[in-house]
Amino acid sequence: MKILSINPGSTSTKIALYEDLDPVFVQTLRHPAEEIANYNSIIDQFAFRKEIIIKFLQENNIELSSLGAIVGRGGLLRPIPGGVYRVNEKMIADLRNPPMGEHASNLGAILANEIAKAVGNNTPAFIADPVVVDELCDLARYSGHPELPRVSIFHALNQKATSRRYARENNTDYSKLTLIVVHLGGGISVGLHKNGKVIDVNNALNGSGPMSPERSGSLPAASLVNLCFSGKYQKGDILKMITGKGGCVAFLGTNDAYEIEVRALEKNDAEAKKVLDAMIYQIAKEIGFLAPVVKGKVDAILLTGGIAHSKYVCKEIAEMVEFIAPVHSYPGEGEMIALTEAAYYALKGELEILEY
Repeated sequence: MKILSINPGSTSTKIALYEDLDPVFVQTLRHPAEEIANYNSIIDQFAFRKEIIIKFLQENNIELSSLGAIVGRGGLLRPIPGGVYRVNEKMIADLRNPPMGEHASNLGAILANEIAKAVGNNTPAFIADPVVVDELCDLARYSGHPELPRVSIFHALNQKATSRRYARENNTDYSKLTLIVVHLGGGISVGLHKNGKVIDVNNALNGSGPMSPERSGSLPAASLVNLCFSGKYQKGDILKMITGKGGCVAFLGTNDAYEIEVRALEKNDAEAKKVLDAMIYQIAKEIGFLAPVVKGKVDAILLTGGIAHSKYVCKEIAEMVEFIAPVHSYPGEGEMIALTEAAYYALKGELEILEY
């Protein structure tokens, strides 16, 4: 079975072709900034990106008729439970007028659907575990004020795929495990997985949890309010402080975690070392924050994402939290294989195919 996976980013579109779960190729199709600038909105880029994908497949002698399924990165849809979803008209309509905002990933389902139509033969198009996966338990939705409920936005695709991988490696079922999964990337999400559901997780996009290379995480509430009304900043400036220009980049001028580690550990940059260790400290606190919810009965703590390649970061986190449960590292984001696995196991009947 040949499965084509599509993951649109702001200036690139990653595509991958797998035969079952064996990679044929994984390719990043880059889009020059001046070309992207020709489009007023992300949705307007659809035809341009589709043409590039089709052209690449043709140039590499990949017959469309050979594709058995297409799976795209899920976008900012309405909150939904995790799983594999067949692309339908309601989903397409919501992505063309996204309820949660614009993001390049909104093109994933649309591209998958149109390419599936081009293949014909009733070839299915799917998405899997978009960032809006919402499986929070009722108590986790409460903040300290009814006008500010907690919202689930996190790295669901990688967290779920890593959890299933751990379950397979240990000859058990994801739905029988209690895990704390930490995605370490440009944003950092820490999720509590219980019986196949992420019952609690920080909002990794909009100011919750530990700071990350480019996000502030949780901030002192009264101080943030005072900053908003100080007259020094516009609304957009404050939002950028939370996402994009917060966290490590605000302290050190870079959001490159590898560069920060080199400065901290090899170049003896004292400030870089303090900021790196502060981020690690906050991650460990967030892990500990979740453990009491399940009375400390956690089967494993899983570290994943790009920063999980860092032996220093993983070692420091493990030393602080391994009293809760064994710590295992699964470096990398693995988005393309995660999408492919979701479609593969759905078509094999091992994962339910859901309707949006």
